[in-house]
Amino acid sequence: MRSPQHPATEDIQLTEVLRALSDPVRLEILGRLARDGHLYCFELGAEMDLHKSTLSHHYRILREAGVTHTSQEGRRKRLTLRRDDLDARFPGLLDSILAAV
Repeated sequence: MRSPQHPATEDIQLTEVLRALSDPVRLEILGRLARDGHLYCFELGAEMDLHKSTLSHHYRILREAGVTHTSQEGRRKRLTLRRDDLDARFPGLLDSILAAV
């Protein structure tokens, strides 16, 4: 199985991060990751009443923008927030966004 591509810290672009976080569903995912530290991709489907393919789309947008990191744990995919990378690139951005949500 191929591992997903993640941008290097220095390649994370502010415009892409803001575009990824411009969607209410992705903002909710961000808030959940900030609160819980991680989540498994299947966890939010029932809670948010979204189809699996729709959630996969949101996860991909967040990962490709550099907001999240996806790792494989057996048959499950684990999502974590790239807080350290985002804070290094854009100090205070995540805290400001999370405070406004």
